[in-house]
Amino acid sequence: MEFTMGGRLEVRITPADVGKRVSVRRAADVRGEGAKFTDTVGVLTSWDGGVLSVTTKNGKSIRIAESTLVAGKVVPPAPARRRGPAASFGELARATARAWEPVESELLGDWRLRAAGGFTRRANSVLPLGDPGLPIGEALGRVRRWYGERGLPAYVQTATGAEGTQEALCADLEEHGWRREVTAEVRIAALAPVGDLDADISAVRMAREPDEAWLSRYQRFATPGPHVLKVLGSGPSVWFASVPGDGPAGAPAAIGRCVVDGRWAGFMAVEVGPEHRRRGLATAVMTALARTALDEGASAAWLQVEADNEGARALYDGMGFATHHRYHHFRPA
Repeated sequence: MEFTMGGRLEVRITPADVGKRVSVRRAADVRGEGAKFTDTVGVLTSWDGGVLSVTTKNGKSIRIAESTLVAGKVVPPAPARRRGPAASFGELARATARAWEPVESELLGDWRLRAAGGFTRRANSVLPLGDPGLPIGEALGRVRRWYGERGLPAYVQTATGAEGTQEALCADLEEHGWRREVTAEVRIAALAPVGDLDADISAVRMAREPDEAWLSRYQRFATPGPHVLKVLGSGPSVWFASVPGDGPAGAPAAIGRCVVDGRWAGFMAVEVGPEHRRRGLATAVMTALARTALDEGASAAWLQVEADNEGARALYDGMGFATHHRYHHFRPA
């Protein structure tokens, strides 16, 4: 990154720039021959007592002593995506939430508290799309009590890395002793190329509800119950895909789920049995679901993949999916 102005390094940010995206350089080690520098890009979320906090697109909060700054400037928002559909964070956040509805929910201002018997963090976490209507500390206290009454751990889902995301909220959560447990990527792509993938979909079976065979392959179905089926069945138009296994009564070789919601098709629960991998079955499931979604009028696709799932990330790279933003689940330390 370039900081120089006429050959000089300058710090051109102040506490008044809190809330803006910045690029800063700090001295990391001034011993020995020449100084070593570290560069950070993210949202300036605080500047108090001689310490800056910058929250990066990965949701990590970096604390920087003002005395170590050698350069800094405000930079434009993250550049617009070069491929795939245009999408705002708010639109995507609401579409992904509609595809994975909880069993019960309650509003706290613009925050939505969600619970589903502990089945997945997404269905058992706060979706904070605005102001809770209370000071942050008081709101978090209400959140902890609400989940405690249900025997559940308290989680808050936040997003970073796109225009309008929640870096400031991430910093507030850390300030109040909450810690990030899981990070995932929300990826988007044009839907038609996914439906045009070269895949044999002749064996893929489509259904409106998951049967026992589909559930037997779904690795998150460890504790079955009506709350699980309610979450899986939620969404405007839900489809379940499966590829039969080798035996007449065994678990499917591969499964997948898709929710069609206006222009969006959301892909979830794409799983292939270990003994059936590297046969193109995940691609076949995705292709079949995409063609069904295209028939229902969708044109854009989204999915979520955990940041450390290298195999799935490589698969989705090849299908044209690119990261729009990242989301995180914070829990009290």
